[in-house]
Amino acid sequence: MTLETPAPTAESSLEADMLAMGRRARAASRTLALAGADARTKAIKGMASALRGRSKEVLAANAADLDDARAKGMADAMMDRLALDEKRLAGVVGALESIAAIPDPVGVETARWTPENGLDIARVRTPLGVLAIIYESRPNVTADAAALAVRAGNAVILRGGSECLRSNLAIHEALVEGLTSAGLSPDTVQIVTTRDRAAVGQILTGLDGSIDLLIPRGGRSLVERVKNEARVAVLGHLEGVNHVYVHASADPDMARAVAVNAKMRRVSVCGAAETLLIDKAVADDLLPRIAADLTGAGCELRADPAARALIPGAAAANDDDWATEYLKPILAVKVVDGMDEALDHVARYGSGHTESIVASDEAAIERFLAEADAGIVLANASTQFADGGEFGFGGEIGISTDRLHARGPVGAEQLTSFKYVVRGKGQTRP
Repeated sequence: MTLETPAPTAESSLEADMLAMGRRARAASRTLALAGADARTKAIKGMASALRGRSKEVLAANAADLDDARAKGMADAMMDRLALDEKRLAGVVGALESIAAIPDPVGVETARWTPENGLDIARVRTPLGVLAIIYESRPNVTADAAALAVRAGNAVILRGGSECLRSNLAIHEALVEGLTSAGLSPDTVQIVTTRDRAAVGQILTGLDGSIDLLIPRGGRSLVERVKNEARVAVLGHLEGVNHVYVHASADPDMARAVAVNAKMRRVSVCGAAETLLIDKAVADDLLPRIAADLTGAGCELRADPAARALIPGAAAANDDDWATEYLKPILAVKVVDGMDEALDHVARYGSGHTESIVASDEAAIERFLAEADAGIVLANASTQFADGGEFGFGGEIGISTDRLHARGPVGAEQLTSFKYVVRGKGQTRP
């Protein structure tokens, strides 16, 4: 009696495809790590050039994604994240060129010493290996993540949101063109081409050991799922519940400018401020002026009772407002009784992303910078500077809200590990 082999199911076929993708990424990571800085630079420049040359195709694909998203009633903030135009696409190309120009971190010696045993010991940066990045809505992440991964000598598997699949596939074609023009394997940067959410589950397994680090970039539900289910190391990018604290010593004009820019420059980015805290010592005079600036710019205010007494048109804030990443022109406002209450509020409701103080008192500034617990803390500057490009990284994969392995903007250097290189002269240990 002959037993027939069952026909492969869609699930088993997807699993096989994903495992094969992992194996190809692992093989590509080995050759990329040894390719040398010049080859990696050439590849990233090639990516930028190919993306510029394919701009019409990318924008057409993005327009189709936007049409679908609009028909499905996607929120305005998510639509803004999804949208590309000529200016934004030129910015993506510029980011790739900036990443090509930054120093290659692979092989950099970060420390060297000789202990009493006479061994010459060096700590040297090395690639992590294979990255997997799961992200939502932002097609620019496809290009930024690929370029940063290559700059750091890593292969990468990308899984973008289904809402931007056409855009991502069009960008990926350009990236592969740039890789191959530099003689590197097209498997260095791979993208999941299916909308099937089961692909995410396969990535979370680690693809039979192929993935070294998993990076989720999206909303709380995505990040929490990845952290709860992943069988590999995860570098988390949580939401940005960011605060601007106006201290009693703040310059009024600076406070007004920073508060408006932090919220309204671009409301859909994770660096946007979501709560304004203002010291009661200056609230009577300054808060109405800041509120007028914000409402004049189209921002809705939700305030605690003390703030509402000064902003009659503001809605009442509830406990949920203090912990919400709005990603839209809504700002929570609270009057606080000095630094202690401000820091307590940040500690309770902040997401560990970005916090800012506006003050002229140097002692107050230094205390806030030391005690506010976040990946990025600023003094007298907008939270919208929470961006790897603004930090000189060329770009970023995201803002890590974790404490290990990297925190804050994740650029090429943060996508490396290290090894110890030890040179001896025949020493043996007694």
